[in-house]
Amino acid sequence: MRLPFGLLLLLLSFDPAWAAAPHKREESTHSYYVLEHDPSAGASLSDVAHYLGVQVVQRAGELENFWLVRTEKPSFSTVRTRDSVLDAYDSIHRRSSATLHSRSPAALHAHKLDHSIRYLQHQTSKQRIKRAPPPIRPGTIEPSASVAATLDIADPEFPKQWHLVNDEFPEHAMNVSLLWEMGITGKGVISALVDDGLDYAHKDLADNFYAPGSYDYNDHEDLPTPKLADDHHGTRCAGQIAAVKNDVCGIGIAYDSKVSGIRILSGPISDVDEAAALNNNYQNTSIYSCSWGPPDDGKSMEAPSYLIERAMLNGVQNGRRGKGSIYVFASGNGASFGDQCNFDGYTNSIFSVTVAAIDYKDLHPYYSEACAANLVVAYSSGSGNHIVTTDLKGKCAKDHGGTSAAAPNAVGVYALALSVRRLNRRVRPELTWRDIQHLTVRTSDVVNPDDPDWETTATGRKFSYKYGYGRLNGYELVTLAKEWELVKPQAFVEKPAVQIGGGTCDVIGNMEGGQVITPGGLQHTIAITQDDLSMNNFEALEHVTVRVWITHARRGDVEVELISPAGVKSILAASRKGDVADSGFPGWRFMSVKHWDENPAGNWTIRVGDINAEGRMGRFLGWQLSLFGSSIDASQVKEYELSTFPTLLPSVPSPTSVDETTSTKTHGKPGDHLPTDHGTAPGEADKPAFGGSEDEAAAPATSSESPSMTPTPDEGWFAGMGSLAANNKWFFGAAALVVLFGIAVGIFFWRRAVNRRRAYEAAYSSLPGDNVQMDSVSRAPRGTKELYDAFGEGSDDDDADEETRLAPGVSATGLGFHSGFLDDEEGSVSGAPAKRYRDEPEGAGEKDHSDERSPTGSGSGSADGSWEHASQIQT
Repeated sequence: MRLPFGLLLLLLSFDPAWAAAPHKREESTHSYYVLEHDPSAGASLSDVAHYLGVQVVQRAGELENFWLVRTEKPSFSTVRTRDSVLDAYDSIHRRSSATLHSRSPAALHAHKLDHSIRYLQHQTSKQRIKRAPPPIRPGTIEPSASVAATLDIADPEFPKQWHLVNDEFPEHAMNVSLLWEMGITGKGVISALVDDGLDYAHKDLADNFYAPGSYDYNDHEDLPTPKLADDHHGTRCAGQIAAVKNDVCGIGIAYDSKVSGIRILSGPISDVDEAAALNNNYQNTSIYSCSWGPPDDGKSMEAPSYLIERAMLNGVQNGRRGKGSIYVFASGNGASFGDQCNFDGYTNSIFSVTVAAIDYKDLHPYYSEACAANLVVAYSSGSGNHIVTTDLKGKCAKDHGGTSAAAPNAVGVYALALSVRRLNRRVRPELTWRDIQHLTVRTSDVVNPDDPDWETTATGRKFSYKYGYGRLNGYELVTLAKEWELVKPQAFVEKPAVQIGGGTCDVIGNMEGGQVITPGGLQHTIAITQDDLSMNNFEALEHVTVRVWITHARRGDVEVELISPAGVKSILAASRKGDVADSGFPGWRFMSVKHWDENPAGNWTIRVGDINAEGRMGRFLGWQLSLFGSSIDASQVKEYELSTFPTLLPSVPSPTSVDETTSTKTHGKPGDHLPTDHGTAPGEADKPAFGGSEDEAAAPATSSESPSMTPTPDEGWFAGMGSLAANNKWFFGAAALVVLFGIAVGIFFWRRAVNRRRAYEAAYSSLPGDNVQMDSVSRAPRGTKELYDAFGEGSDDDDADEETRLAPGVSATGLGFHSGFLDDEEGSVSGAPAKRYRDEPEGAGEKDHSDERSPTGSGSGSADGSWEHASQIQT
């Protein structure tokens, strides 16, 4: 496709300043793409745009060398089956490959163009989900109305803001009122509500509204004006953070801080706009409050795209002039549907502070999702109370809740901590994004200590999948922040991906090979040595991530655990009844914060299980382990880089390719999966998060068993074992196997007796004298060594000597025995140490397949003796 001469001149005179200007999308007439350009490869951006047939629109947010480009859609109405831009790139790539060794000008130009395009993605729009509660009947709950007289606050709704001052349960609050009395009110800190807009004219927000950090990415306008009937979520969350001290509604936790609005949730949004939103004004904005994500329906699994993850990485590495943007995400409201926040690629990111909810009685609300990525809990709706905050058109909201209300409460506390740094510059610079996470881990309070979900980590801290490290304590966190010594820059150890059973996965998620997940599960170990840590400048552990490649006809049947060298177990995935997807886990990344500060040196073991429902089978193809923490030497730090195609198995250096996204994703509205009684239903403090508890009853019933990762006395680590025992077909099948085994054993011993007698007769009938040649002796019965392998029995030395009639020290060459057969057992003629006999078929490799023959395998288990039925994978 040739561009008009005028357009070509426009491209050649391309002005980066013009490209950075906001651009309103014209998706009805144009198709949009994101192009990553490598200027060092030799082809200019205008040259690349010319050959692709696109127009450069603007830079993609704050990402260097990423550009938003577009092309006109065909004017005719016929169905278009090909993408001209992707076809143009494919043509460039093929010409470059075909002329790889040519030195002609055309070939060199093709090479330059090909290598100048590092990434090309067609942009489609997706709808993100606000994690907000649906409307409920007003007046059903009458919260506490007491007021702390010492605060001298005139806001009429303040007595109902129990999350700030809880008169019924005084210790159940964000614990910030003493900080206000000390003058710590969030001054100088800017937080952005990445949400559905913000009512910046509201009297509780107008004085604290920060317009330069605001933008509407849904309609591409400067101000984040709420326009839809349900565009109230961002305004409510903003009031929790920065509602001013006046006489309108209540007040915010950091009521002297500033808030901006970034509107993305009021319609479908493309990856390039979402990435730009997460970097919007990122030098001045400190915290991004994100109470949204993929659907909380117990069956979805979605992660940020490469482009969005690049934006988050750019934020933590370059935001706030290198101190890093702080991303706070709500854990999700889908626990009543069996959902877990480790199936959400935003909440299980190491760049996110993931916040779950507790109610005003410190109980766990049954909507709040649990997972190993949960860092902390903050207050929200449940047990008869909601969050009171600002609402649209000058009104006050009295029914706010869900984990989407817990996240901004945490944002308010972090704003207070950052404001201390601004008031006390003599001590040290501002806190980094990782300092915030460290402070959270160290100052959070254990709630409901008798809850069975609490476990003791290797460092002696308590951790819960429901509560993370506990309740966020504003006073303790900010007090420690005053004298906190900043952590050293980030370091990481990324082990190469391990293939299991020849498993492979291509760039679009097609998986092949792997090892069948046996009823007892599979386990495999990766060792982290001191050399690994030293060579990677790694000092102390923070986050652990695990990528897995698993195929399964029903994804919700799969269970995954990680065991640390200290024996600490992280449940990365429990079974999900509602997840019926057959797409498996094509390089899905799980994350755990449960191993914070643990010594990472030693063996890390993954365990992959299957509830083993009849007719459904899974395969484990591979996994990859990554550790993130602080560095030993800050002067030797290297920045973490994302792989363009992290789902490839086996792992290879990031290739240049095209991510051809063609379909538009549309999600439901916020709160679709949050129960309507989120504020009235009682909480609990007596159920483990992943123990097959009663609160799974609300989930869709697709299986007769409620699988659990916690073993009972009569079942293994995967609850599917218990269901097998209860199944009549399994019982009669097992009985039949016992009978067949007895028959086989009888035949074996009968054949051995017959063969032994024949060998004896043949040996003596052929002896004319005492000078018999050894190579004339009959071979041992062929079936004997095969049955040794099948039944796992060692050979009988006396029988072996009797059958072969070999004198001590005589070579077995020419007899047809397996090499070393006579040395296999204790008391053999060579006197060598006993070893188990192994018989490999002709042409077999070195891999030990004993796991595949035995349902129980040879899993080593952990220090507590768990997973005794897991098969140990040998690689």
